[in-house]
Amino acid sequence: MSTALKPAPKPTAAAANSRPRGNPTSLSTKTPAELQLASETYGRGQSAKTAKDKKLRGNLRKIEHRYKDAAAQALDAELLRPESGPGFIEAEGELERTWKVDQKVVREAVDVATAQKGFEFKLPFGGYTARYSRDGRDLLIGGRKGHVATMDWREGKLGMELNLGETVRDVAWLHNDHFFAVAQKKYTYIYDRQGVEVHCLKKHVEVSHMSFLPYHFLLATVATNGWLKYLDTSTGSMVAEIKTKPGSPTAMCQNKRNAIINVGHSNGTVSLWSPNMQTPLVTMLTNKGPVRALAIDRGGYYMAAAGADSRMSIWDIRARKEVHNYFTPTPATELTISDTGLLAVGWGGHVSLWKDALKMKAQSPYMHHHQEGTTIGSLEFCPFDDILGVGHTDGFNSLIIPGAGEPNFDALEINPYATKKSRQEGEVRMLLDKLRPDMITEDPDFVGKIDLASKERKEERTKEEDAKRIEEAANKDERFRMRGKNSALRRMLRKKSGKNVRDERREKLEKMIAARAERRSGVVKKSLGPALDRFTGLKKR
Repeated sequence: MSTALKPAPKPTAAAANSRPRGNPTSLSTKTPAELQLASETYGRGQSAKTAKDKKLRGNLRKIEHRYKDAAAQALDAELLRPESGPGFIEAEGELERTWKVDQKVVREAVDVATAQKGFEFKLPFGGYTARYSRDGRDLLIGGRKGHVATMDWREGKLGMELNLGETVRDVAWLHNDHFFAVAQKKYTYIYDRQGVEVHCLKKHVEVSHMSFLPYHFLLATVATNGWLKYLDTSTGSMVAEIKTKPGSPTAMCQNKRNAIINVGHSNGTVSLWSPNMQTPLVTMLTNKGPVRALAIDRGGYYMAAAGADSRMSIWDIRARKEVHNYFTPTPATELTISDTGLLAVGWGGHVSLWKDALKMKAQSPYMHHHQEGTTIGSLEFCPFDDILGVGHTDGFNSLIIPGAGEPNFDALEINPYATKKSRQEGEVRMLLDKLRPDMITEDPDFVGKIDLASKERKEERTKEEDAKRIEEAANKDERFRMRGKNSALRRMLRKKSGKNVRDERREKLEKMIAARAERRSGVVKKSLGPALDRFTGLKKR
């Protein structure tokens, strides 16, 4: 018995269009509902209207397709993000407290690779200041007595080590891990990764605090005499020198959202500064005594200020008002905020960490660490890792703080796993994308905004400006120094008034023209009386 083979049915047009061509992409495997969700969540603007030109219409379709594919891929990448957020320590019972968990218990509970990140350096060169690089790979420490060192702290490799033999007040990384600045006893110096002195900044005298603005390539320093200075590290030129006036600054921090520098003073005020103004943008009274420490969260919305009155206040920068406040057993000396919102407070030899302490008032700390016999000098969270660097009078400690680091990073912005080639390309890209200092403002969203004023308002504003310009020209003698028929006065008369229109302004301007012509001829005709006017040719009016 034989059976005839039937040919396979031909695919319909709808099936051919729905089938992905070639390798399946995120865009081809999504349903219309998923594509709509991706467009609403990750879309960039509205679709362009149909163009008349055929070539332009084809290019627009290709660009729209790439945008939709990128949005679909971003929706797929949500599976890689942790659903429950950072891995904080959670108490099992009502009587258990997370702040009682010390570093020994944490190191025993985590894996071996994470446990190796918690270590301690015993160093005999005074109070230490610690700074991590932007990608979190390198660590820079500076001792009060002149000890400076860099290292790859994860691998345990020492980069370079210096003993300057004079006071070191602060240290700061520049745009990458190749250069760093050291505020020494009198001047500020810039060194490379081998420890070779590259520059001596003699205009930055007795600097007490430093902060680097990576998107503007500006090194902001504030000195003990109250001068706030901005140095462009790409050109070596001084951008601005500002006198803060309220005395010697006691604290300084940078708002990473808008690159505004916040400076704390001894009278309890915090002033916000931009290199474009010689006066503070905002001045807030945060404490009743000198401000000891400042910290701003990554979003740039909340500021923590600690003073000598043992009071730590949380401020909403946008509303310019205090949200709530805390009290410390002794005046806090250091503050810092992690990418996930953890607030670290250093007071005496203690470090307290508070969870969700910015938007609402927390009742108890999240974690606590006591460094016996020392005084906390600096606190710094490591980017993209659950590590808190603590500098104190006896050296440096690396504390493991679960939930402190942001687990997701943008590889096009900062890549902790970048190769040597990609780091070189990133440095060139940063220089090309460098922002001008005049773009530093309190509201960074003003760039790219559209003036939505109505046409009538624009016309009214133009008429007001023209009237003001005419009035200024009539009252300003300097405008009449130009000679010739094409002077500013004659151009204004030809443009703004007709020949047969007589008004007070026109008569005034004509009199001024006649007076100017008489002065130019050198002969001033004036009446000598009715008896002599017959000889001068002047007729009686």
